[in-house]
Amino acid sequence: MHLLIGLLLFQASKQLVSLSAIDVVIIALYFLMVLGIGYYLKNFTKTGEEFFMAGRDMSSWIAGLSFVAANLGALELMGWAGSAYQYGILAAHWYWIGAIPAMLFLGIVMMPFYYISRTHSVPGYLKLRFGEDSRLLAAVSFGFMTVLMSGINMFSMAKVMQIVLGWDLNFSIWVSSLTVAGYVFFGGLLSAIFNEVLQFFLIWLGALVVTILGLYETGGWSGVVHRIHERWPGQDYTHMWSGLGSFTGNPMGIHWTGIVMGLGFVISFGYWTTDFLVVQRVLAAKDLRSAKMAPIIGAAFKMAVPLIVILPGLLGLAVLPEKLVAESAQALNPTAHTYNDVLPLMLARYCGPGLLGLGITALIAGFMSGMAGNVSAFATVWTYDIYRAVIKRDADDAHYVTMGKWCTVLGVLVSIGTAYLVMQFSSIMDYVQALFSFFIAPLFGTVILGMLWKRATPRGGFWGLLTGTLSSIAMWLWVTKVPAALAYIALSAQAKPMAENMYRALWSWIICVTVTVVVSLMTKPKPDEELVGLVYGATDIPSEGDLLWFQKPIFWAALVAIALVIVNVIFW
Repeated sequence: MHLLIGLLLFQASKQLVSLSAIDVVIIALYFLMVLGIGYYLKNFTKTGEEFFMAGRDMSSWIAGLSFVAANLGALELMGWAGSAYQYGILAAHWYWIGAIPAMLFLGIVMMPFYYISRTHSVPGYLKLRFGEDSRLLAAVSFGFMTVLMSGINMFSMAKVMQIVLGWDLNFSIWVSSLTVAGYVFFGGLLSAIFNEVLQFFLIWLGALVVTILGLYETGGWSGVVHRIHERWPGQDYTHMWSGLGSFTGNPMGIHWTGIVMGLGFVISFGYWTTDFLVVQRVLAAKDLRSAKMAPIIGAAFKMAVPLIVILPGLLGLAVLPEKLVAESAQALNPTAHTYNDVLPLMLARYCGPGLLGLGITALIAGFMSGMAGNVSAFATVWTYDIYRAVIKRDADDAHYVTMGKWCTVLGVLVSIGTAYLVMQFSSIMDYVQALFSFFIAPLFGTVILGMLWKRATPRGGFWGLLTGTLSSIAMWLWVTKVPAALAYIALSAQAKPMAENMYRALWSWIICVTVTVVVSLMTKPKPDEELVGLVYGATDIPSEGDLLWFQKPIFWAALVAIALVIVNVIFW
């Protein structure tokens, strides 16, 4: 601990704020705590089921909190605060219309098939439904996307430490990444889940400081709105739907069709129902009801997350004295802060000794939570869906556990190299949504057809997934090389990068589904007896008749859906 404190104090050179002794102790204790949890849990992760799936023994609350916390990393804390500064309250769509319906759909409709099939991963489900080719394609795509996403968490944490405390980027990246590698190496998914639940509460405790003090300074929500309208006339940063009737009536340059279809349907459903990073947490639930309730519990908490990620970005629009710029514009003004800096700047504005340590710990917890989710999911998919499927089929369980542990270390090392790719995008979220449009959108088309349409064939699933993925990458390259192509992809020449991502995802999903349907109609389907437990119409879903009405997942899903409608009306 003395060594860590010494390193922390040594690295702090040029910074917005200085750490007090109590701040350093809080941060150091956090690092020791997460490593201690991982080391303790290594005694409970001897088998592959325990290391990769946490023994499938998690309650609905633990699985649900982990489900949200795995996503509550840099993507949420730093990325969406920057996007809220750039696009206003439109960024909240990625929480409400862009998350809640998909999470409820996962719990009520899709979890029975994931859980009943006892698959270890989403590519594992594709293997059962469409065959080995589809499984391998999905596994390779997911592994590639995961290490790229993991770089976001590394870069974000390093950026925060650089801006707020003056730490060197490389120092911050290595400290955070090796810590995550350590506790996931020891305890696998079980360690990741328990640390994610701890990190969930730390994130809220620390991040609320900025929200509470910011609202106090501005005089509440009405004060925030007044200041934004006064400082930024001509742009509507405080309404979610009223400016989406045209491409020019909002800061994002997007029409409501892009939000509803591109985000609310394709990207949202693709991420929350097929991205193994989050689905893995739900598969660790102890029974089917717990597996169905976990995403519903997660959806209820997800609805409140904009308080600690979107609101700080809006507060930045209201109170920060300088205008932040896109990363690409920083070359013209090297001293200017970028969109990605808004949360660190707000943290420095409001947090003094003690509170600063708590706030920094919350950010570190968020970054580690997101990174651990990527690393544990990558280790599972690599071990089960690539290594065991293609390289070594007949090893014993202990061999695969060892492979999963060392794959954790390898995944972290590869992810370090991707951290610097994030700097090429105007904001973190532009980078993330581009990746989702490449891999998640077409994957959702394949999985949803596989679950709902018995006629979908193995050849149809494979070629649909491959064509959808390649078409999305091709559209991105087209717009990159020929900017005028934006008018065709995003339906508007004024569209911003985020809007382009939404429409690209929608087109790639349509292409994937179209190719899957056409090829399926031309090829022979599997017999019904091979689809039991995999497809609606061929599977008997376990009855919930023994549960009281208020114990059934559908009841709680309906309550969350009603709350979703209410918050959208309030901020219309």
